[in-house]
Amino acid sequence: MPAIISISNLSKTYASGFQALKNVSLDIQQGEILALLGPNGAGKTTLISIICGLVNASSGSVTVDGHDIVTGYRTTRSLIGLVPQELTLGSFDTVWSTLCFSRGLFGKKPDPALVERLLHDLSLWPKKDNELMTLSGGMKRRVLIGKALVHEPRVLFLDEPTAGVDVELRKDMWALVRRLRDDGVIIVLTTHYIEEAEEIADRVGVINNGELLLVDNKQALMKKLGTKQLVVELREPTSHIPEILNEWALELSADGTQLTYSYDSSKEHTGIANLLHSISEAGLLLKDIQTTQSSLEDIFVNLVMKRP
Repeated sequence: MPAIISISNLSKTYASGFQALKNVSLDIQQGEILALLGPNGAGKTTLISIICGLVNASSGSVTVDGHDIVTGYRTTRSLIGLVPQELTLGSFDTVWSTLCFSRGLFGKKPDPALVERLLHDLSLWPKKDNELMTLSGGMKRRVLIGKALVHEPRVLFLDEPTAGVDVELRKDMWALVRRLRDDGVIIVLTTHYIEEAEEIADRVGVINNGELLLVDNKQALMKKLGTKQLVVELREPTSHIPEILNEWALELSADGTQLTYSYDSSKEHTGIANLLHSISEAGLLLKDIQTTQSSLEDIFVNLVMKRP
């Protein structure tokens, strides 16, 4: 399946000399949700801004559905919807007129039924005649999402969409995102809420210092880079780890009641059986055993911390 968005060797250096992006290459397929994770200043917003035509790249190329974002900018912009971080809205327009006007900007014919459906999906219908200045921050965020969707784009960018919004909106938004994905819309989101990326994304990309460190299927990423921990709870605390257990590089809890063994679950031999046998030989009595899995957040932090 050909990529709807194709990014090749994309770089951006600002006049100050700051290099925001460094040779980023990425293909994004139809109907997938891609989460871009990275600390502040990593290059996430710069990448989105270039694709959306808001910032010029220093080098490299981007195509959307086969159209170059520079030579075919009118076409590519009509294919893209963007929900920015900032609440950039007028004050005196109503919710209804704002969405209708946004649709018209892209040359789309009026479609009151579509606008009404969007307002219902975003729980904005009761506010359709309200002026924007009277809305709460969460409601304004919903209007921005409506503006991004009202011209029926094939690609939707969500730049930190749930930062500072209420739990209800977050739940509504992810339900809408899943429906859009099922309809074939590409969703690209940046977020600091890593648990949300873990829940909703199909693939995850990690950006740091302008470099795309990796992009992979979420489950494959967690399997390849994630580790499991075996936590052994002891009946009686111990002050030290016996020498017979040194080969397993165990961690002893502060109160001396737990031993933690980290291992790669994909390997044929994890060493757990031999470890448990050696714990018994060391005279330590087991009270309980449990395993835990590294989260996407653990993987993200480890990747970023390893890079300068």
